[in-house]
Amino acid sequence: MDDRICTGFAGAVGHTPLIRLARFSAESGCDILGKAEFMNPGGSVKDRAALYMVLDAERRGLLGPGGTVVEGTAGNTGIGLAHICNARGYRCVIVIPETQSQEKIDLLQTLGAEVHAVPARPYRDPDNYQKIAGRMAADMDNAIWANQFDNVANRQAHYETTGPELWEQTGGRLDAFVAATGTGGTLAGVSRYLKERGHAVRCILADPSGSGLYRYVTTGQPEVVGGDSITEGIGSTRVTTNLEGAPLDDAVMIDDQEAVTTVYRLLHEEGLFLGSSSGLNVAAALHVARQLGPGHRIVTVLCDGGGRYYSRLFNAEWLAGKGLHA
Repeated sequence: MDDRICTGFAGAVGHTPLIRLARFSAESGCDILGKAEFMNPGGSVKDRAALYMVLDAERRGLLGPGGTVVEGTAGNTGIGLAHICNARGYRCVIVIPETQSQEKIDLLQTLGAEVHAVPARPYRDPDNYQKIAGRMAADMDNAIWANQFDNVANRQAHYETTGPELWEQTGGRLDAFVAATGTGGTLAGVSRYLKERGHAVRCILADPSGSGLYRYVTTGQPEVVGGDSITEGIGSTRVTTNLEGAPLDDAVMIDDQEAVTTVYRLLHEEGLFLGSSSGLNVAAALHVARQLGPGHRIVTVLCDGGGRYYSRLFNAEWLAGKGLHA
């Protein structure tokens, strides 16, 4: 087959462009580059982890023909899994916190996933959405719990694909990689790969308020800082198996208003319609650029598109209710 033609959904995952953010670069005197993960076929960076977790289960004989994939997810991993399950003939069952955007829930159902929206509860609670998913999978025949937070196939996806892509796209010339994390997969996998190629590359966690990971990186112990954030799918009160041992140099905390402002700047100044985690990542990259000074190259992740957050992030009335503005 012509090597320019990919095979199915799985073959289209990855190899996303690296975009130079012109306004942010000019403002900082640095090259600020965004990995365009919203251009994956399922619309987000989570397509990579979803694919690797399913392939890993198949290789290990845990998932047979006609089986079921169950996952607890804030949305994007579930969307990636629903696409892959359709393509490979599996049933998909998603447990999602009720706090997530209606757009994500609607899309999951449109893709054919069986969706269970449950009250948002902390991880220590037995009725946390991830734990519910685990119990559901255990009660089914020929089923797996994808377990994206502690399944290291997630991290491996980024070690084997995202990291090498970034190294090739930059010609090995980058000074820092900055990214928020929820499961830990993207940040840990990319950081491991980059550190193995060039120890001078600084790997930095971007964190929203209400998360414990900023303190984890800066002090060694996870401790929640600030109140709840409007960002979805990033931040955590615990250190996941994927994140454990990640070679991180520092962390930056970004408040919701700065993330929202950056989302709208990306739209109006760069022409990119992106979600809140992308805004937080770019805001953090700008902080790191200012710390390092002009002439450096900082890479971050443009996680997903803004259409999944239309009723919230791009709704002035909803933002005002949270004390925020465009």
